Amino acid sequence: MILLALASGSRADTTVSQSNDPSEIAEQGLMALLFQERVALEDVPAARVEALTTVPKAGAAQKVVWPWTRAKDTPPAKITAAWLASQPAPKGDAQFQCLANTLYHEARGEGVAGQVAVAEVVLNRVDDPRFPRSVCGVVHQSNSRGCQFSWTCDGRSDRIRDRKAWDRSARIARAMLDGAPRGLTGGATFFHTPAVHPSWARRFEKTVRIGGHTFYRRPLQTAGG
Repeated sequence: MILLALASGSRADTTVSQSNDPSEIAEQGLMALLFQERVALEDVPAARVEALTTVPKAGAAQKVVWPWTRAKDTPPAKITAAWLASQPAPKGDAQFQCLANTLYHEARGEGVAGQVAVAEVVLNRVDDPRFPRSVCGVVHQSNSRGCQFSWTCDGRSDRIRDRKAWDRSARIARAMLDGAPRGLTGGATFFHTPAVHPSWARRFEKTVRIGGHTFYRRPLQTAGG
């Protein structure tokens, strides 16, 4: 009986008495089996029973959804404002806070794509052995010429004044840390605004301009280079 098997081994608490009459044993065994099947059917969710007993429509692909399972939400291939709004309130550890603050202070005036692009730069640096191995390490890295991200050393207050803007930045940061694709900047590890013309830009490969930022990556080096 198929439905008995679907109940994941549900068993009725019954015993079949023994008898020397083979016909009586067979009859009792059949009754016990029918009783077990009835108990098993009670354990199968109604939605599953309906899915099994409904005749599929011709030409329609049927997808069975088990009521007791739920796929874990994962970031989509492209993060949109609508998807961000559907997500729960973002939260996380210090690495999450560093990324969220960077998106807020560096790119809160940008659209979703612009902030995603800045997040890509931070995470691309984390993956590059020439940079620190953590989000906070990348964000707060400095050298003899100053800091890597201006908001960390511009002398201005880092107080969050626009909670709505910070919430959006935080949702984007959460999605990127959770594995959203990095498909906007072509592996960029640098960016700048049109207001500045850094000398390093001439040495690097320009990948894309998104909103108010232009993105770059180190040029590829051949084995003989």
